[in-house]
Amino acid sequence: MRAQAKEQREDQIAQAAYALMAEKGFQGLSMLAVSKRAKASNETLYRWYGDKLGLFQALISRNAAQVADALDEALEQRDDPRQTLQNLGPTLLGMLLSPRAIALNRAAAADASNTLGQVLAKSGRGEVFPRISTLFQQLVETGTLTGPAETAAALWVDLLVGDWQIRCATGAIDPPTPAQQQARAQSAEALLFQLRG
Repeated sequence: MRAQAKEQREDQIAQAAYALMAEKGFQGLSMLAVSKRAKASNETLYRWYGDKLGLFQALISRNAAQVADALDEALEQRDDPRQTLQNLGPTLLGMLLSPRAIALNRAAAADASNTLGQVLAKSGRGEVFPRISTLFQQLVETGTLTGPAETAAALWVDLLVGDWQIRCATGAIDPPTPAQQQARAQSAEALLFQLRG
């Protein structure tokens, strides 16, 4: 299967999985139901993802890739780290507060075994946060921020995300608008530089 065709098929599978999670929750999700909704063979799903947990992990990785890929490109090109940080805030919030991320967080929160939460942490934050730390290392190396870089990165994430992610997942608030996310990102950056600049 060509790369473009496989990507389209993976997108159809992801759309089907998210739609079924919205209807039935993760516990009600089955590989057979996803394959039928996506008009894909059940064998393809098992070959690509292994099982339902593997599919969940792939959904998380796919969701996190939009941030990870943008960060990788900026870090490889050695873009201005301050500008990269300014671009990263709204991008990260957009990913974390998207309907897909909310669905994944709700599924993880409802899992009494904590397995989904562990997968979410590994494939989400575990993939993105090291890249954020690398960006912050560049900010420290250029004298823009005081170190240690990982502590500053964690502080920025806390200032940026706060409790928005959990409040959206629980339905306590509607996802903030792009304008609200942009304002939050600017505020987090300003506070970060007051504390660590």
